[in-house]
Amino acid sequence: MEKENDINRGRSNKGGGIAENILAFLDASVTKDTQDANDDRIAFLEAVFAASIVPESGFPPTNKMSEAVFQILRLGKSLELIMASFQLLNELDKRYPRVYLSNSSSSASLDLVVVKEGFHLLIQDIAAVAGEEKFQALDTKSLGSMLLFQYLVNVLEADILPRNSVYEETMNWALLRESLLNVLLGSRKLNYKGLVRDCLTIVCGLFQIQSAFSNDKICLENYVAKPSDSCDTAVAIALPEIGQNTCIAMQKLLILIMELDISKKKADMKGLTTRADGVRTPLVEVILDELTYNKGLLSPFLQVFNEPKWKLDIILQYFWKYIAKPSIRTRRSTDFVDDETFNGALKCFSNGTSTKGIIKRIGIKEIQLLLAHGYKAQLLLLSEQCPAEAISDSKEDVRSNSLVEISKNMISAFNSLRRTDECIEISSYVKEAMFTAATLLSKKS
Repeated sequence: MEKENDINRGRSNKGGGIAENILAFLDASVTKDTQDANDDRIAFLEAVFAASIVPESGFPPTNKMSEAVFQILRLGKSLELIMASFQLLNELDKRYPRVYLSNSSSSASLDLVVVKEGFHLLIQDIAAVAGEEKFQALDTKSLGSMLLFQYLVNVLEADILPRNSVYEETMNWALLRESLLNVLLGSRKLNYKGLVRDCLTIVCGLFQIQSAFSNDKICLENYVAKPSDSCDTAVAIALPEIGQNTCIAMQKLLILIMELDISKKKADMKGLTTRADGVRTPLVEVILDELTYNKGLLSPFLQVFNEPKWKLDIILQYFWKYIAKPSIRTRRSTDFVDDETFNGALKCFSNGTSTKGIIKRIGIKEIQLLLAHGYKAQLLLLSEQCPAEAISDSKEDVRSNSLVEISKNMISAFNSLRRTDECIEISSYVKEAMFTAATLLSKKS
């Protein structure tokens, strides 16, 4: 054991010496913005990669080295620098995770190992990155911001997932209370609702750019062939992929927050939280407020956000926010369906009177979007939870939520919309959902 400690101390000293030599690449170029200075930064990134990633016995980067790589990503002005630093940071996090699970020597359970140093700057910067007003501008700074955001989301995910795994087994809320994401969201310096609003604006704006490029290849070719004065061809080529990955990262962040909300709710119900945990509006409620206040966000958001479980949950809560429940049951209210599933929402369109009321409260275009996307999300969930061969009409519990019944109710709901509003314009996305429902029914018949 003593010999092993001597070896580890030797590695540490050797690593410290190498770190000093690597950092020397930056000493003369910290404040300069010249080609030579950029060459020094590239050399620094290559040296870190060679010392920490390439060899099997490589040493973890020091706090100064990690901060220097992060600063290059945050402040870099060339596409080469920001791409290289982004890739290196992700490689370093994979090789040297700050939070990970370890098998306990005394039991079969897993222990959570947390490496706490070198992380305060990342938490301080994420709100500013997510709320940047000119996020869609086509220049190196915007691409750098997108990559920085992707990296920060990866960091938050890598920190909270192992914590949540242990929490599910132990219900130790302190593990999630100390997570980077929870600390960030609980910061008094952070405008939480403003952050969510910016996230939705960014992801919907990027989606619209992606759609314009994918639907008009000539537009994309001209865009790349004749970039504006403020960018170069390399930046124009990189934008579609980086924009798409930013949308993916944004969805990942939203899901992490919603999962954290669920975990906190469980802890609160068991009396594990304290006043120090504070009170924060669940993310789903904030999203609903934004989507109902700015209905122009609804279509792009539903097309971007494709995780079926949470997507369906948001759609259902949107419906039940506007579908009034009668306080007293009367003969007139006997058609009300007390079923807050997607199938229950479809049954609310069972007659002209209820359909007119829902159209008045939500809007015909919005209803089409919610039903079409909800149906698609429901299909995905059914395929995951209950394979087609397992569905049997002989089992009442499966039949009530079966693919056949939901598809029938889906078609019935749209027929009710048509009868109520004969001038309805059905979008291509809705037609696709209706075609899918009809096809599935024909196969089952």
